[in-house]
Amino acid sequence: MHTHPRRFGVVLVLAAALGPAAGVPAVAQQKAPPPSREAAQYSFAPIVKKAAPAVVNVYVKRLQSSQGYPDEFRRFFGERFGMPQSTLGSGVIVSADGVVVTNAHVLKVADTAEISLVLADRREFNAKILLQDEKSDLAVLRIEGSSGPFPYLEFADSDAIEVGDMVLAIGNPFGVGQTVTSGIISALGRTRVTRSDAQAFIQTDAAINPGNSGGALVDMAGRVVGINTAIYSRTGGSLGIGFAIPSNLVKLVVDSAVTGRKVERPWLGAKLDQVTRELAEELKLPRVAGAVVVRLYDKSPAAEAGLMAGDVIVAVDGKDVDDARSVHYRLTTRGIGNRAQLDIVRRGRRTQVEVVLRAATPAGIDARDLTGTHPFDGARVANILPGTAEELGVEDEEGVALVSVRARSTASRLGFQPGDVVVQVGRERITSVTQLEGILRQRQRSWFVVVRRGNRLLQLQWAG
Repeated sequence: MHTHPRRFGVVLVLAAALGPAAGVPAVAQQKAPPPSREAAQYSFAPIVKKAAPAVVNVYVKRLQSSQGYPDEFRRFFGERFGMPQSTLGSGVIVSADGVVVTNAHVLKVADTAEISLVLADRREFNAKILLQDEKSDLAVLRIEGSSGPFPYLEFADSDAIEVGDMVLAIGNPFGVGQTVTSGIISALGRTRVTRSDAQAFIQTDAAINPGNSGGALVDMAGRVVGINTAIYSRTGGSLGIGFAIPSNLVKLVVDSAVTGRKVERPWLGAKLDQVTRELAEELKLPRVAGAVVVRLYDKSPAAEAGLMAGDVIVAVDGKDVDDARSVHYRLTTRGIGNRAQLDIVRRGRRTQVEVVLRAATPAGIDARDLTGTHPFDGARVANILPGTAEELGVEDEEGVALVSVRARSTASRLGFQPGDVVVQVGRERITSVTQLEGILRQRQRSWFVVVRRGNRLLQLQWAG
């Protein structure tokens, strides 16, 4: 008789769990009934019953832009005329008084009119935004209209999870209603999912689909180990490669929101680069990983700790790091005001240094709002200085960066984005906000602008 491999495997596990019974043949032991329904079915039902009530559906209702409608409609109804639309995502209640965490991109829509949360028991509440942190792609909300208590989930320590651990993903994929999928932790410390320097994602094969964004990734104790945020897909559906923001970073953002503080990230004061295979062989590193120090800024925490150009950071607080982003993530979750232990390789020898984590000094940022008849009307710009580049989300070490862009402004219509670096206006290379303002005060028939966005240079000719 042919025995199905999966059934045979289950029987062996149950027999091992039940233990040998004196005088009972081995075949009889394999056929013994399981002690419970959960043991027989490997059911996740108890975990789902605990976790699912704290996962909510997030609806963001907005007005469609009036752009594109006939002029007579716009004149009669005004610029805010449009058809109501909504986006859909998921969120997780993380406190009994109704604090909810979701993805920032779920809320990132123009003319947001109303945010509604629908709980698993069909109750519906409005919510207000406490904090949006684009860099981590996290947003924190608070339920309005009721003080609770609400069902909520606790955070697990995301540093304690391991590849192979079982997890459940709970959310509202495609708007079909709350759905639970299961899988394992496929990988840890994935840093090349987004451009953010402060992200190191958890990878899972639990099915994550559109609408799951902001939902919970929970462990077998029903605790949040991550917030589902992205998938790798060529079709829009799940291919078994999903990514979640680790709970330790989520907790940091939630704590900042609840206490009314902005999210501050430590400034290391060192420019880090990727370790190449040649460098790893030269330094006799056990693996091609780590972050090499290529530049130090004066009076920075890295310089004060004794780091030197050429040092390779291979671990932070005992945790191996793969690249510069992993280093920044570890320092971010360690938190400002604390100390971090860096394992470094210097001239082939491994040693340790301790760095004090502090925020970049804000003095000299010189951020200003630009208005007038020029391409940057509606943009807020700031000088890029050592220590502020990370805060502004740019890689340049000097110049002028766009901090924000006001909706429906000239800068917005021309497609400028936060993080763009102004390289050139006309024939002049831009080095400071003061210089840029002086140039923009000069009336021009047309404007020639060059900005850097990531690794690309974008040129614009605008006639006003």
